[in-house]
Amino acid sequence: MNEIKAIEAGQMKASLDNFKIGDTVKVHFKIVEGKTERIQIYEGLVIAMKNSGIGKTFTVRKNSYGVGVERVFPIHSPRIARVELVRPGRVRRAKLYYIRDKIGKAAKIKELIVKKGAKAKAKEKENQA
Repeated sequence: MNEIKAIEAGQMKASLDNFKIGDTVKVHFKIVEGKTERIQIYEGLVIAMKNSGIGKTFTVRKNSYGVGVERVFPIHSPRIARVELVRPGRVRRAKLYYIRDKIGKAAKIKELIVKKGAKAKAKEKENQA
């Protein structure tokens, strides 16, 4: 059992948990086409996070030409180059599945406004950990 945990610890990425549910993110995803490799950016709203440990995933939803598209990304996948936070969201739910039924402005999430002093404290806390 300890050998499995040791292997999982080696596979895990440390710096990808800088976002939460309700945030708008840009996921930089590596795509392999034959012998070439490129990075494709997928921008959307994080509507769910599932599991924990090495199997942790998050679901990103975006509207593409009027059609809602959802994609599930494993957080610790080697194909994810980085996850960039575009806009923090203010939500009171753990899963935002109700967004699927909303259209237009009703599907928007309010932006989380963080005070400057709170940002400094949060960065200081990260540096100590």
